[in-house]
Amino acid sequence: MHIQCTKKLLNELKVKPESSVKEDPLFCWHANLLTINRRKAVVLVNDKNRYVIMLYGLLAKDFKKLDELIFKAIRTVFQEEGIKEEVIEQFIEHSPNVTYTTTKDRKSVARMNASIKFIHRMDELLDYKNIVQTNLSHRTSRIIVDGTKGEYNQPSQDLFKNLEEFVGTPVFQTKAVQVKATLKLESFEVWRRIVIPLHYTFQQLHRTLQYAFSWKNYHLHEFFIYDNKASDVKDNHLNINHPAFNHKGKVPILNIVANEESFDFEDDIPMKLDTEIRLSDLLPKYNSLRYNYDFGDGWQHDIVVEKFIDQYDKNYPVCLEGKGNTPPEDVGGEYGYKEYLKIISDKDHPEYEEMTTWGRQQGYSEFDIRMVNIYLEDYVF
Repeated sequence: MHIQCTKKLLNELKVKPESSVKEDPLFCWHANLLTINRRKAVVLVNDKNRYVIMLYGLLAKDFKKLDELIFKAIRTVFQEEGIKEEVIEQFIEHSPNVTYTTTKDRKSVARMNASIKFIHRMDELLDYKNIVQTNLSHRTSRIIVDGTKGEYNQPSQDLFKNLEEFVGTPVFQTKAVQVKATLKLESFEVWRRIVIPLHYTFQQLHRTLQYAFSWKNYHLHEFFIYDNKASDVKDNHLNINHPAFNHKGKVPILNIVANEESFDFEDDIPMKLDTEIRLSDLLPKYNSLRYNYDFGDGWQHDIVVEKFIDQYDKNYPVCLEGKGNTPPEDVGGEYGYKEYLKIISDKDHPEYEEMTTWGRQQGYSEFDIRMVNIYLEDYVF
């Protein structure tokens, strides 16, 4: 793997750059050293497609084994993209040694710096627990960039095309699960049928559901996983107002939460973080779960596993069908939603103008499966 370094990075590595190396641009990366929140990071930008890989929180000892970390980062980021293991192996084996040289030209450095600007704008996505920044790498690589002849390109899509040309076969073959998620409402029917890669974490499932239902991710969320066996509702130890209470008598066996502060309020149901557990860890064994979003308005989504797909040819979720509009954020639960609909349907109502304007500001709109799938492809990683 050919790494073309800025002077700053070469000084940190304490290595003498090799002479210019002729290599396929697919296996060449421009790299720079930067500091974010007082921690050192290395950003790699692929010469051929401008795909970005980032390592963060590097210490002096890490720079001594940067070769190893670069290959680990490529492997990890590609795996999370859903790229076949054999494709990743072929990519690494084609260029198994790391060579360090100076940067190639101003144009390549400018392209790299443009990607770094995007990273600085999205530093809230930094993962302080891991060196390989999978989520930030994926997000940055999906930003549209200007091409060489006035066209615009998406680095992630270009990478996938380049890899397919390199190996001569499709690069994706993931396992997936088809689920039906239904927003629990007494007076409205709102549901989405979605196919989701099984290697996704529950945090990625959260983001999938946000886009599928057009929520805005303003509030906290959690999941409850249920035992497949139903008991008599009378024997359920949970209060009917408990967010995990199941009217069919199913007992929650796990609470998957969004932040570590939730563990301060842990009850009898075991907890895990949504970043630390994948769908594949649970869904083959359990077939129903609940997604709670916005603990104030109390939006509950019951999710049922419908089937598994052994050979899924995409690395992102797809909404197959759905019905019903999602209520606006902060509308005040189902009662508030009913009042909102009542007002906006009556142009003579004194609050009509105010409420319709507020609804637009909240992003309330008709369910549009085409737009949902655009977001699912580009923004869920």
